[in-house]
Amino acid sequence: MDAFTTLNGLVAPLDRANVDTDQIIPKQYLKSIKRTGFGDYLFDAWRFLDQGTIGMTPNERQINREFSLNLPEYQGASILIARDNFGCGSSREHAVWALKEFGFRAVLAPSFADIFFGNCFKNGVLPITLPEEVIDDLFKRVATGLTLLIDLGAQTVTDGEHVHGFEIDLALKEKMLTGMDDIDLTLAEAELIRSFEAGHRQRQPWLFRG
Repeated sequence: MDAFTTLNGLVAPLDRANVDTDQIIPKQYLKSIKRTGFGDYLFDAWRFLDQGTIGMTPNERQINREFSLNLPEYQGASILIARDNFGCGSSREHAVWALKEFGFRAVLAPSFADIFFGNCFKNGVLPITLPEEVIDDLFKRVATGLTLLIDLGAQTVTDGEHVHGFEIDLALKEKMLTGMDDIDLTLAEAELIRSFEAGHRQRQPWLFRG
């Protein structure tokens, strides 16, 4: 997992509440458990006017020129702002994989669906909960080419005019800062695990017979 310390990035808006994971990455593209290959299908029904199939590239599709993420001023954005309950619906981890591969490293919203929120931290995408009035202000200013500085260590989002603090669980924060997921954290204790297993075998050898 890629570590996240600071991010100074362009903001793109998705002015919709209750965006579910099927809207983030439609079910017909969930043919793989690899973490790559999903970015081209992010928000598929909104970014494109035609019906896509696996393997089609955006250059082969009919682009929806009015959708925010297709507008020239938001190309290269690495921060997405959205409305309440972002990431609701099914628990598919592919939703976060698609966001990250498309280029987003952070999502800012007033609230997130719980499972999606947890999946973000497993894949190096930082979900930040900010008050609704702050999100409203960012939406009003995003058309001017808004950039934000996110400092995870300081737990701040700076927009050029204001500094907004945000809360984050300390264990999740440490995972993001170090780039270590649950498997990495377990492997880091491999020597202790081997030592425990060896001792356990000596203390209770009958458990390992036959």
